[in-house]
Amino acid sequence: MDDVCEGKDFSFPEQEERVLELWAKLDAFHEQLRRTEGGEEFVFYDGPPFATGLPHYGHILAGTIKDVVTRHQSMRGRHVSRRFGWDCHGLPVEFEIDKLLGITNRQQVFDLGIGKYNETCRSIVTKYVSEWEAMVTRTGRWIDFKNDYKTMDLNFMESVWWVFAQLWEKDLVYKGFKVMPYSTGCKTALSNFEAALDYRTVPDPAVMVSFPIVGDMDNAAFVAWTTTPWTLPSNLALCINANLMYAKVRDKSNGKVYVIAESRLGQLPVKAKASGKKQAPSKGSNAEAAQDGLDKESYELLVKIPGPYLVGLKYTPLFDFFIELQETAFRVIADNYVTDDSGTGVVHCAPAFGEDDHRVCLAAGIFETAGLVVAVDDDGCFIEKISDFKGRYVKEADKDIISAVKDKGRLVSKGSIEHSYPFCWRSGTPLIYRAVPSWFVKVEKIKDQLLECNKETYWVPDYVKEKRFHNWLEGARDWAISRSRFWGTPLPLWMSQDRKEIVVMDSIEKLEKLSGVKVTDLHRHYVDDITIPSKRGPKFGTLKRVDDVFDCWFESGSMPYAYIHYPFENRELFEKNFPGNFVAEGLDQTRGWFYTLMVLSTALFGKPAFKNLICNGLVLAEDGKKMSKSKKNYPSPKDLIDEFGADSLRLYLVNSPVVRAESLRFKRTGVFAVVKDVFLPWYNAYRFFVQNAKRLEVEGLASFSPMEQAVLLKSSNVLDHWINSATESLVSFVHQEMDAYRLYTVIW
Repeated sequence: MDDVCEGKDFSFPEQEERVLELWAKLDAFHEQLRRTEGGEEFVFYDGPPFATGLPHYGHILAGTIKDVVTRHQSMRGRHVSRRFGWDCHGLPVEFEIDKLLGITNRQQVFDLGIGKYNETCRSIVTKYVSEWEAMVTRTGRWIDFKNDYKTMDLNFMESVWWVFAQLWEKDLVYKGFKVMPYSTGCKTALSNFEAALDYRTVPDPAVMVSFPIVGDMDNAAFVAWTTTPWTLPSNLALCINANLMYAKVRDKSNGKVYVIAESRLGQLPVKAKASGKKQAPSKGSNAEAAQDGLDKESYELLVKIPGPYLVGLKYTPLFDFFIELQETAFRVIADNYVTDDSGTGVVHCAPAFGEDDHRVCLAAGIFETAGLVVAVDDDGCFIEKISDFKGRYVKEADKDIISAVKDKGRLVSKGSIEHSYPFCWRSGTPLIYRAVPSWFVKVEKIKDQLLECNKETYWVPDYVKEKRFHNWLEGARDWAISRSRFWGTPLPLWMSQDRKEIVVMDSIEKLEKLSGVKVTDLHRHYVDDITIPSKRGPKFGTLKRVDDVFDCWFESGSMPYAYIHYPFENRELFEKNFPGNFVAEGLDQTRGWFYTLMVLSTALFGKPAFKNLICNGLVLAEDGKKMSKSKKNYPSPKDLIDEFGADSLRLYLVNSPVVRAESLRFKRTGVFAVVKDVFLPWYNAYRFFVQNAKRLEVEGLASFSPMEQAVLLKSSNVLDHWINSATESLVSFVHQEMDAYRLYTVIW
C-alpha cells in the first residue's frame, strides 16, 4: 500500500494523468473490447459533431453521459463498440470556407471551380480533430478515434445513396416547388426543423397598406397589415376569411374609406388630438363611442359587409412589376387561414414568399406553377424585374419600400413590432420564406407509423418523448432533403434532358456498370460529369446527375447504416442488432438528429432507430445566457480540468438537472464543491484507512489484504455480513437504475 499525503497536498488532476498513462500503457480500452468480443452486443450510436469548432461543455456533458452508460454495459460483459464520428459536409463547413475565400454568391464558386472549392472544404473538416481527441481523452472517455467514421468517406456516402434508393423504391420521394425557410447567409433552403433551431425576439417594421377597390362607389380601399414590407412588390392577391364580417369605415380627418374585418376596427390608426396624445377609447357613459373597437371620433361606420360579398373584387396593384398578370391577379380570394386575432382580417399575398399565400393563390388560379416569378435571387436580393429595388438585399430594402408606399399615398400606418422570428442556425442571418424547387421525403405519408415507432422507445426524461417529440412528430411536414450547394453527398439521381427518364443509383457498382467509369470518390467534382446512356436509345442523349446534394441531416440520420457500410458489409451485425440500444444528445436534437433517425428508420424498416435515449438540457453561462467565446462568460474547460480534474467536472454535470433535460447554469464553484464535498471526504476516508492499516502492520500484525468473497460469506463477524449485504444491495440498485438510464440516482 502506497503512502498517502494530506488531503490538501493531494492533486486529483495529477492522479488522473497517471491513470490515463496506465490506460495507454495497457491499451485498456481496446483490451476491454477484445475481452468482450463475441459476447452480447450493446449497440451505441454516437452522433457526429462538426470538427470545425472546439469542444465545449455541452460536448463534455453528452460525452460523459455516453461514457457512463457504455462503461457500465461493458463492465457487465457486453461488447460495446464505440466509434467516434465526424459530420464533415454541409452548411457549417461551406460557411467557414465562404468566409475564408470571401465568397458572397454562387457564381463565385463556379468561377473558382467546384473541385477547388470542395477540396478546400475537405482540407478544413478535420481542422480540430487533434484538439477533440486530446479533450475527449483527458475527460476519461473511452472511444475509438482510430476506427472513427466520417460522413465524407466513400463507404459512408455509398450507404447514404442506398438509403435514398430505398426511399425512392417505396415511393417516398418527390420533387416539389414549395415555399420554404431560406437562408440568404448560406444561400440555400432549410428544412422546417432546421428553421426551428434558432428563434430570436427581434423588432420588425409593421405597416398597414391600402389597396383601392376597382369601381367602388365610395372609393374604398382594403387595408392589409404586414411585417415583411419587402414582399409588397410581389403582391398578387388579397385574402380574407369568408366567415368573418367586414366593415367599411370613413376616416373623418381625410375622407378616406377603408375595409377591414369588423372585429379588427380597433387596429386602425387614431389621429393625435390637440393634447398631442393618442385618444384612448372613452369610458363610462361614452363607451358607445368605442363600440366594436372603432374610435367613432375618428371614424364613421358606413356599412357592414359579409365576407363572401368581397370575394372576387379587383383592386389597384401597389406596384406594376407584375402587371402582365392583371387578368388573373389583383383580386380578393378567401381562405380560413386568415384569422381575426391579429392584423386586419385582410392578408396581402405574395405567393413566392409565403406557404399559405402560395397554396391559396395557386388554388384560386392567380398564377400557374410554371409561371411563378420568384423576385428574389439566391443571395436574397431583388432581381432585375423589381426595377425600383433591383440588387437590394430584401431586409435592407424595407425602409425604401415603405417610403415608396407612402409616396404613392397608400401607407395607412407605420410602426414596429417585437416578435419571435427564425434565424439561420449556421450563419445567424434572418430567414426568409421563398419558393424553391427541392426533393422531399413524404414524411406526412408515414406520420402514423412515426407516432407508433415513437411509442416503442424509452426516453429519459419521458416527458420529452411524450410531449415535445410526440408533438413534433404529430405536426411533421414533408422533409426537404436536397440543398443547392456543393460540399455534400450528391443526390444519386441521373435524369434525361426531357425529364422523362430517371435512374437512381443505389451503389457505386451500379454507377460504374451503367457509365463504364471507374468511381473512386462520390463528391460532386468526381461524379457530376459522369453520364449514362438512355435506355430509349442514342437519339434521346444521355442522363446527367441533378445538381443538388443531400442535406447533412439526411447523412447523420443515415448513420446507423452508413457507419458500418450497410448493406454492403456487416449485414449480420446490423440485422441482429437493430434497433440500436442507446443514443444520447441534447434537447435541441428532438428536432434534429433524433427526428431524422426516426424518420429514416421508420421509412426503411418500420422500426425506431434506437431503443433507449437520454436527452440532456442546455449548459448555460452562470448568468443564464448562452455561453459565448466573445463574451468570455464561462471558464475554459481545459483550465478547469487542470485545476480540479475531469472527474469533478463529470460528476458535477451528471448530477445536475441538465441530465433530466433541464438547463444548467454552469458555475466554477459548483465543480469546486464536488472536490470539497465529495472527493476530499472520500480521499480522507481512504487515507484514514491506509494510515491505520500501516500502523497495525508496524505493531506486528499481518499486512492488510482484501478478504476473498468465499471467505467473507463464511465469516462469523456480523459486521462482515452487514458490509456484504449493503454492497450487494448497492450493486442491485445500481443495476436497476442504470437499466432505467437514471444516471442521476446512482452517481453522487
